Amino acid sequence: MSQQGQQDGPGEGSGYDVLVIGGSGVDTVVRVDALPVPLADSVGVSPIREWPGHTGGNVALGCRALGLDVKFLDVIGDDWIGGEVRERMAKGGVDFEPMISPAGTRRAVNLVDPAGRRMSFYDARDPEGLRMPRDFYAPHLVRARHVHVTIMGFARHLLVDLVESGVPLSTDLHDWDGITDHHRAFALSADLVFLSAAGAGERIGEVMREILREGRARAVVATAGAGGSYLLTREGGSTPRHVPATVPPAPVVDSNGAGDAYVSGFLYGRLAGRDLEACAGLGALAGAYACTVAGNASLIGPEALAAEPSGPA
Repeated sequence: MSQQGQQDGPGEGSGYDVLVIGGSGVDTVVRVDALPVPLADSVGVSPIREWPGHTGGNVALGCRALGLDVKFLDVIGDDWIGGEVRERMAKGGVDFEPMISPAGTRRAVNLVDPAGRRMSFYDARDPEGLRMPRDFYAPHLVRARHVHVTIMGFARHLLVDLVESGVPLSTDLHDWDGITDHHRAFALSADLVFLSAAGAGERIGEVMREILREGRARAVVATAGAGGSYLLTREGGSTPRHVPATVPPAPVVDSNGAGDAYVSGFLYGRLAGRDLEACAGLGALAGAYACTVAGNASLIGPEALAAEPSGPA
C-alpha cells in the first residue's frame, strides 16, 4: 500500500470544519420495475448509471456543498473505480487524500425501484489486515473541528486515537442490529451516533438507550426514511423524540445517499451552533432533497437550507 499525493486544499496551518475518514467507492445503479426482482434469466432495464460516492464520499461531498471545509482520507485502489472517485471528489471541491490498496476500490450494485427504494449488493474489497498508518491521519486531527468516521474495517483501529484527540467524533452505523461487535466499537466511541431504525426494528429505542448508557455519545439519531427520525440525548429523557420527515420538494427519484445527506445537514447545523433538534430538522431537509435527484448529482446548498424555517439564520 503506497501513499498518493494530496490534491490542492487548505494551506499549511489552516484547518478543516470536517475530517471524514473512510467509505468511498462507486455505486452501479440499476433501475427495476419492482423489488424484489422477478426470477428470470434476463430482465430489461433503463440505462445503468455509475455514481462515485458511498457513505464517506457522500458525507464529504454533502458537507462541502454546504460550504464547509472538508478533508477526506481513505484507502482506494489504483483502478478505474478509484479514478471515478478521485474525479467526483475533485469536481465537488473535496480535499481528498487517498492511500492505495492492491485490493482495489469498494463498489456496490444497487437495485432501485420506481419509488426510490433500493436493494444494495456491497463489495467491501478491503482485506482483513488493511491499516491506515498513524502518520498518515494523525496530523489532520489537530486541524479538524469535527471528525466523521465510517465503519470501514481499517477505521476501527483508529478509534482510540480519534477519541484521545479530543475532537468531536461522529459515526454512522447504518442498519446495525444492536448486536454485531464491529459496529459496537464505533457506537461506543463516538460523541454523536447515527443509525438506521430499520436494522434493529422494534428494538431501536432500546439500542439507542444502550449506546448512551454504555458509550460516550451525547446524542443518538435513528433515521427512518419517510417516517422521519428519532433523537435521543442524555438530557432529554429515555424516550427518543420524533422528528418529522420533510416532504421532498420534488418527486422522489432515488433514496441512495439520503442518509448521508441527513448526516451532512445535521453536522452543518451542529458546527453552526444549532441545538440538536434544529440539527435533526436540517438533516431531514437535506435527506429529502437528496431523494429528488439521481445519485449525488445535485446536493443541497446553504441557501436552500437557510430558506427553511429550521435552517440557520
